[in-house]
Amino acid sequence: MGSSTLLPLAGIKVVEISHTVMGPTCGLILADLGAEVVKVEPPTGEPMRRARGFASGFLSFFNRNKRGLSADLKDPKDLALVKELIQRSDVLIENFAPGAMDRVGLGYQDLKRDNPRLVYCALKGFLTGPYEHRPALDELVQFMSGLAYMTGPIGRPLRAGASVIDIMGGAFGAIGILAALQERTRTGKGQMVKSALFESSVFLIGQHMAGEAVVGEPAPPMPVRGAAWGVYEVFNCADGEGVFIGVTSDKHWRSFCEAFGFPDLLAETVLNTNDGRVAAKQRIGERLSAVVAAKTAVEVSAMCEAAAIPFAPVAKPSEMFEDVHLNSGAGLMRTQLADGRFTKLPRLPLEFSDHAIALRRQPPKLGEHNAEIKAELEAMRAAEKSS
Repeated sequence: MGSSTLLPLAGIKVVEISHTVMGPTCGLILADLGAEVVKVEPPTGEPMRRARGFASGFLSFFNRNKRGLSADLKDPKDLALVKELIQRSDVLIENFAPGAMDRVGLGYQDLKRDNPRLVYCALKGFLTGPYEHRPALDELVQFMSGLAYMTGPIGRPLRAGASVIDIMGGAFGAIGILAALQERTRTGKGQMVKSALFESSVFLIGQHMAGEAVVGEPAPPMPVRGAAWGVYEVFNCADGEGVFIGVTSDKHWRSFCEAFGFPDLLAETVLNTNDGRVAAKQRIGERLSAVVAAKTAVEVSAMCEAAAIPFAPVAKPSEMFEDVHLNSGAGLMRTQLADGRFTKLPRLPLEFSDHAIALRRQPPKLGEHNAEIKAELEAMRAAEKSS
């Protein structure tokens, strides 16, 4: 395990009062980068400690490298403890409904009086505007923003296969926090930073909005979009598996024809350009389908890799545990689950030349560090009295 003193955010103290995905993602990013993150939960634990099904792994994945503090914010003594912790910290992360933190005395206006250097990150469903008091969910904003429409076939809008907006909203929150901390080095003052689900989802759709503005026509859903390249789809193999193959350049085209035995196609001058290949997409696809259908996914993948053309087996999440690339370095971290078992989970997708992003703390048990944190605060008070 690495040492936080070697990481970029070493010395930054963060209090995270959040739940589910968006807030914990923001805290996870800062924690993995070396910040000291204290996750505050109610005495019964955040709801994800009791989650089942789709959400059963959220707690284990999004809460590594943090310390755990359980506190009842309706109890004056616990609330005073959390306030003191925030007063001595650099960052607060929260992702509760608008007004919830204000009602317990933990709103930005309350906290900045005692800690004007505080960077307060509020993660919400919507940024300021007519929708800001609406409840929001990852899936909800995917439908609301047009993302679900763009993902599924016409008439069958479909959410993405992961909590992409919760995670993106948390990541944008972390970016905002880092920007505010950088500004604080110049001004000496903290500020409030907001990130939101809806606007994060709309940001993803920005490319389609721009495309519609350019061509003057509504963007069609991805499953029925017009072809951009002559070869760019999943092909079915003899073993029932699929391989995505993409031929996106003239160089790819030459290598592709040589690898799959299509000298006649390579000789057709009309196919020398991408436009020509797009026009002949069906004919090329039929030839390729026949070849791929006689080979296994492993064989097809090997042909594509040898030819240096883009390809991807259609994988399942379970296959990532033993992925050769991820297991060749530190792509997966040995993480403890709530029941005590261990598994391998993805690390932060970043590399630094001077630092190793490592698992320094397992996801905390409920209230695991209560005594430790209280003792630290008491030691700080004693040191201040004696100075």
